[in-house]
Amino acid sequence: MFEIIKDIIVSVKENEAYRETLTPASDLINEVGLDSLQMINFILEVEDRFNVEIVYEDLDYSCLLSVDKFMAFLNGMEKKVG
Repeated sequence: MFEIIKDIIVSVKENEAYRETLTPASDLINEVGLDSLQMINFILEVEDRFNVEIVYEDLDYSCLLSVDKFMAFLNGMEKKVG
């Protein structure tokens, strides 16, 4: 899961350096620096790659404070049906 998220971040940020520097503890907002448009693209790509539908009301800011926390959030979600 971490490698897929890393691939998505590298794609959204258009910066291969994240492939070397990103860790499970990396803060998606403060370290990675996803702006609002990048965050939307990140979430949309996560939905596509993991076949989930993220309900924005359920996405707490604290889930974005590390890749680990975001992965835990994803693991708690149900897969889309059909």
